[in-house]
Amino acid sequence: MKKLILSTAVLLALSVSLTSCRDTKKAEEAGDAIENAADKAADAVKETAKDAADAVEETADKAVDAAGEAVENVKDAAGEAVEDVKEAAGEAVDKAKDAADKTVDAAADKVKEVTGH
Repeated sequence: MKKLILSTAVLLALSVSLTSCRDTKKAEEAGDAIENAADKAADAVKETAKDAADAVEETADKAVDAAGEAVENVKDAAGEAVEDVKEAAGEAVDKAKDAADKTVDAAADKVKEVTGH
């Protein structure tokens, strides 16, 4: 009976130690898996942040280009407006000159008519 109790105690101690080792290995594997997952998540966050930064930079470049084009368009439109105003003013001066010439000619004709020359 002594051998039976002693054998049972040895088997019980052995099974507890083996089970304990298995649990430690599983815990280590779980810890490694968590660490790997955390590393992958950190890499994904870094990549996403880099992509977002690139997108912001590209959008800013496009906005600067669009602003430059808008300035050029305004500049061109202003230049065209100035040319149109110059042309209209020139036409107005020509019309005023023609009207003045006609008035002078009409006055000269009246003077000739009145004086008889």
